[in-house]
Order: sequence, then structure tokens, then C-alpha cells
Amino acid sequence: MTFEQFAVARLPSLLRYAVVLTGDRDLAQDVVQEVLARAQVKWRRISGSDSPDAYVRRMVLNEYLSWRRSWAFRNVHAAGERLAELDAARGGVGDHANTVVEADALWNRLSLLGRKQRAVLVLRYYEQIDDETIADLLGCTPATVRSQASKALRTLRLEQQEEQEQRQRIHAEEWS
Repeated sequence: MTFEQFAVARLPSLLRYAVVLTGDRDLAQDVVQEVLARAQVKWRRISGSDSPDAYVRRMVLNEYLSWRRSWAFRNVHAAGERLAELDAARGGVGDHANTVVEADALWNRLSLLGRKQRAVLVLRYYEQIDDETIADLLGCTPATVRSQASKALRTLRLEQQEEQEQRQRIHAEEWS
């Protein structure tokens, strides 16, 4: 397979993956563009690997983790519409408004996580990769992956609990 054939075939998937990692369609496009530019130069070596797709996806992950522009890792924009589009592309059905609200709330909670914690959750739950493979991708031990996932999920649960308590307070104030 030529690089051009690979890029055409895998671009939509790479962009979806990068959007979930970064939370920003424009940044995801920048990350994927940078990775594909580097991959084209190294295509002979990449195409000879066991899985060129896995190789390039790892390049996307590494580019995301090493992104240095301050706006990229300080600002996470609401991505409810984008995540709803991803769900729809996977065959999800339901009330679009509820999907957008839920996705925005989830994305806002995800924005509280550090890049590595977010990467662990994306790799584990979106990409459905096992802890050993994630550890290999991130250059750490499986125990570190489990620890990062545990901390990230605890942070998400606490934030969700705080949001629910705040909604209950607002609701109680409205009725008093």
C-alpha cells in the first residue's frame, strides 16, 4: 500500500481519534497533519512494520502528549457537538439535544484531567486497548496505567457528584 492510499483510507479514523484525545477539531487536524507529514518521510520503514495503522496511531498519541503550544493544553473547548457526531457515526440513536448536553458535561469533566490521564482513558475506553499495550504506548508500567485510570475516574466521579449536588441545590432554591 502506498502512503497516499494509506492516508486516504485512514484519515477519517485518525482525525476522530485525535479529536477525542485533544477535544478540539482544529488541534486534532494540526496533530494529524504533522504526523502524516512525518509518516510520509518514513513511509518505507512504517509500511514494513507489522501494523502501519498502529504505528501511525502511536505517532498521533505521542504528538498529542508532546504538544507544546500553551493554548493547546490549557484550553479545552466544549466538544459536545463533535462527540455527538462521533456517536452518530458509530450508529448511536437518541435525542440529539440530550446527547449534546451529556457529551458537553462529560467533555468538561475530561478537561479537568491531565494529558496522560485523558490519554489513558481514551486508549482504554475509546480505543479499547488493554493496560499492557497502553503501558507500552506511554512508556510506563501497567500498574502506572491502572493508577492513572483510577485517579482519572475518581476525579470524574467527584466532579459528576459535585455537579449533581449543585443541580439539587439550584432545584431546591427554585422551589423554596
